[in-house]
Amino acid sequence: MEIPEKIRHIALETIATESKAVETLKNSVNQDFIDAVEIIYKAQGRVIITGIGKSANIASKIVATLNSTGTPAIFMHAADAIHGDLGIIREDDVVVALSKSGETPEIKVLVPLIKARGNHLIAIVGNSHSYLALQADKVLNVTVEKEACPNNLVPTSSTTAQLVMGDALAVSLLELRGFSSGDFAKIHPGGALGKRLYLRVADLFVNNQVPQVKTDEKMEKVILEISSKRLGATAVLQNGKLVGVITDGDLRRMLENHTDFKVLKASDIMTINPKSIQKNKLAVDALGIMKENDITQLPVLDGEKYVGVVHLHDILKEGIL
Repeated sequence: MEIPEKIRHIALETIATESKAVETLKNSVNQDFIDAVEIIYKAQGRVIITGIGKSANIASKIVATLNSTGTPAIFMHAADAIHGDLGIIREDDVVVALSKSGETPEIKVLVPLIKARGNHLIAIVGNSHSYLALQADKVLNVTVEKEACPNNLVPTSSTTAQLVMGDALAVSLLELRGFSSGDFAKIHPGGALGKRLYLRVADLFVNNQVPQVKTDEKMEKVILEISSKRLGATAVLQNGKLVGVITDGDLRRMLENHTDFKVLKASDIMTINPKSIQKNKLAVDALGIMKENDITQLPVLDGEKYVGVVHLHDILKEGIL
């Protein structure tokens, strides 16, 4: 077998093996799973997730997913727990322990300590007959037929199964809590996804200049206003209200169609009834209007009062696409 074909074969075998491990998890969505979700949902404390080795890495990811979806969680390394970090656990916390074998020395030391404190113990474990499984209050079985590793040694299918089970827990809790897109934005303020949900037009246009001309302004003033304010457009006002917009594209078309533009006024080349947006609207709404109408600037209004312009670049530099 040629090397490229061999690589393709190995990759497909890996994906197939791990897919089968995930498919098998359907059998583990049983009463213990339902009870585990309800225990966490009703808990007054946090979720403490622990593990050792590769299971510890997966535990950290599950913690991140829970925290980002409205369920407070903390990672506690099983080895560190028996050397002082056990103090992380509070009376009302729920402990979730991850282990493929359920028989590691650290887990065997840690489990009795957790039980003695009276905390609920949920096991995500790959051996339903193991010490951890027999001691846990609820067992989420993530047994896999084999690892994707050809030697059946390196945690691959087993860690994938653990991760998917953790996601199933997190999404179930998310739904029970009624966790909304607004809630997501509150705890993801720095990311592009969060910005789509909370960043408003008012946050963007305030640093821009405010280009404006009156309907009877001469073209020299219009050109100077567009050039000096550096937004590629100007609002056209009549009695203080927005009645039109002139863009640099309008200026180019004017030069193509008129030999003596000095006789023209702003009202002669403006786009009447232009698209606009209220300043309290989301930036992503402004982006939608721009995309729909193939424009790069939007006049911003506060009620009926014109207050500025938001440019496509203002939105894109925030990572909103």
